[in-house]
Amino acid sequence: MGTSVTHIATTPATPASRAFISDNMAGASPQIAQAVTDAATGHVLPYGNDPFTDRARHKLNEIFERDVDVFPVSTGSAANGLSLAALTPPWGSVLSHPDSHINHDECGAPEFFTNGAKLVGVPGPDSKIDPDALRVAVRRRAGDVHTVQPSAVSISQATESGSVHTLEEIRRLSAIAKDAGLRVHMDGARFANALDHLGATPAEMTWKAGIDVLSFGATKNGAMTADAIVCFDSALATELAFRTKRAGQLAAKMRFQTAQLDAYLTDGLWLRNARQANAMASRLGDGLKAIPGTGLLATPQANILFCRLPPQVTEGLLAEGYAFYHDRWEPGIVRFVTAFSHSADDIDQLLDAVRRHTR
Repeated sequence: MGTSVTHIATTPATPASRAFISDNMAGASPQIAQAVTDAATGHVLPYGNDPFTDRARHKLNEIFERDVDVFPVSTGSAANGLSLAALTPPWGSVLSHPDSHINHDECGAPEFFTNGAKLVGVPGPDSKIDPDALRVAVRRRAGDVHTVQPSAVSISQATESGSVHTLEEIRRLSAIAKDAGLRVHMDGARFANALDHLGATPAEMTWKAGIDVLSFGATKNGAMTADAIVCFDSALATELAFRTKRAGQLAAKMRFQTAQLDAYLTDGLWLRNARQANAMASRLGDGLKAIPGTGLLATPQANILFCRLPPQVTEGLLAEGYAFYHDRWEPGIVRFVTAFSHSADDIDQLLDAVRRHTR
């Protein structure tokens, strides 16, 4: 028997104009699809000893303004789990916001990869860890053999609610962690979207702000099956290499992953895609504000938007074939996620449908 996804009404091929469940509903950027096709010819050495991987690593060195260790993986779950495993012993704990993806949506993958480390929620508004709460959490029962030991902090950028940490917020949380001897991980499934919102550089948002390891997301922003672990601490590289292989994430034909990353980072494609997705979320938010009976929970900072819709509006949209999460968090709450492939016309059609069903 197969499993089903709750709270979704969709078809096997939902048109882009009606697909708002998540940005991983979108296809791939043409440049990335072409790069995979180009990588399919000829013979090159396996396991990353190929020119496609060399180019991708070189470009990541360039955008982060330093040499970094790069481990391509096939999923964000693998990137998060393996990153946290390199930072956290089995008797350790990973401190993250209760709303974080690693806490809610990884099916125990962090605990699996770390061989049993515990996720500990640290609350705060807007899906961001409160610094004062973190100061307490990093020291809680430290040295007590009867409990897990605080070992790592994980920050989502952008967060699951669509908020974005400022550079100062990242620096502050990292400083608290480092002062207590903890490492810091960033879940960057929507890294480019956050970067676009801040107008910062990749270096400023990561290692210059205290991040040790980054889960670098590309799949939700135009790639097919390619994410990466980017490690800023060379002392962790050997362990990450062995963990990646042991987890079945060292791809023999790695060129098909790194060709995607190479194209993703060429000529600013990744930033253009993120800018488009963010702009469409802003357009949707502005439109919803003008429709009586709807209400934004917060102004979107990335490409995720939460709002309240009357039941008849939700039902009407679903009946028209729109795909989105609803009632997953609480009754009346709807989440729309925009993608690089959405156009202004797509957003305007959705807004027109909302207006129709509010009358």
